[in-house]
Amino acid sequence: MSGPTVLIVDDERTLARSIKTFLTESGYEAEVAGDAEKALELLESFRPDVIFADVRLPGMGGIELLQHIRDFDSSIPVIIMTAYGSIEGAVEAVKLGAFDYLKKPVDLEELKLLADRARETSLLKQELSYYRGREARKLPFAGMIGESPAIRAIMEQARQIAALDDTPPVLITGETGTGKGLVAHTIHASGPRSSKPFIEVNCTALPASLMEAELFGHERGAFTDAKQSKIGLFEAAERGFIFLDEIGDTELPLQGKLLRAIEERMVRRVGGIRDRKIDVRILAATNRDLEREAQAGTFRRDLYFRLAVILLRLPPLRDRGDDVLLLADDFMRRYSAKYGKDVKRMTTAARDAMLAYTWPGNVRELSHVIERAVLWSQGGVLEAEQLSLSNMDATAMRVSTGNTGAAASAGNGSAQTDSSADPGTPIAPPGALPPRGTDLAQWEKSMIEQALREANGNQTQAAQRLGVSRDTLRYRLKKFGIQ
Repeated sequence: MSGPTVLIVDDERTLARSIKTFLTESGYEAEVAGDAEKALELLESFRPDVIFADVRLPGMGGIELLQHIRDFDSSIPVIIMTAYGSIEGAVEAVKLGAFDYLKKPVDLEELKLLADRARETSLLKQELSYYRGREARKLPFAGMIGESPAIRAIMEQARQIAALDDTPPVLITGETGTGKGLVAHTIHASGPRSSKPFIEVNCTALPASLMEAELFGHERGAFTDAKQSKIGLFEAAERGFIFLDEIGDTELPLQGKLLRAIEERMVRRVGGIRDRKIDVRILAATNRDLEREAQAGTFRRDLYFRLAVILLRLPPLRDRGDDVLLLADDFMRRYSAKYGKDVKRMTTAARDAMLAYTWPGNVRELSHVIERAVLWSQGGVLEAEQLSLSNMDATAMRVSTGNTGAAASAGNGSAQTDSSADPGTPIAPPGALPPRGTDLAQWEKSMIEQALREANGNQTQAAQRLGVSRDTLRYRLKKFGIQ
């Protein structure tokens, strides 16, 4: 075929032939189908670049034909032709994925302009999809940085999820700042629906009184300020992803409606009487223990189990060992470029300080610390002092003494002070300091050796007693040459 292809689906033969003749003279290859059934037969052999379809056809209607075409190949733009009395049907078709609609009687020049625009848009989408796919294959999960076993396991699970087109609900859990949003974005960007919408909903930021209307939409007059109908975020995410961030903050009455939307893939706008089918993939995230809250009755058990079909638990930064340094190097490069700095590296003392720090704010806190340090840096090397880690000294002391003061509480959620508790109990009372004149490094080494002795050489138990991660303890063992 010599040019782009157009399929005209209309039972008005005179009009259809006129359109075909005009488009052929304009450089298109055109075919005519008198009904939807014939159009579906031609899809495989003719492979049209653009389709014009009448909204009213004998047998199968134009709306149903549109759905079949989208199932066959969603990249083919469909333009609905409609008489004045059936504009509402054409508008509905656009909501369901039609490229545009054209009113009858048809203006042939307008029709050609629409065909040209639809063809150009389709080519741009194909090109964008190609380059996105190529980059995703070249750099899979490039945004997720880390070599620790914990994060590598998460990356592999996320890779498998991203490869699925019909993804079940995914619940991403972890402390604030661990990168739950990044994982959600990466799953979307690395999968077959990367060119489709990604709608992010911050469940904490939306007022409870508005959340239902935001998620499900509303009809005109549904409430005082509803001066016109509005689609909800679920509908806006059609054929893509909706990411419900901090879903643990949603109120119980809304949780029931969320459950219905997820299970039945159906939503009803506020003030509406009609259910609307949706094709949306669900990602959710929380820093809460939803399993415990479900048992306590503060979160719906059925919604929890429906969301946690696939459960990804992100580790805190303090449990990721040398990933701290890999992330810090990446942030240093980014912020150096952003602020026009020439920061190349960090001193050994700075790197030691970052490994010793517990990062209660996780990756987000690390990002802010490096950004501030780069911004105020004077040369090509970052010093430990420029990191301005507020509890750096306290953290070093905690490694030495097992003190789980305020900094540990921020990182671990609670601090134990009962020395008769389990093996995770700190080995020194809160606020303990070495005797005046004691060499801090030597005292730190002796406390680590004591913890190892009391744990019978078990590094995991020794790390618990010291109030640090196992990776941090291993770093200290190597530093002090402790076997």
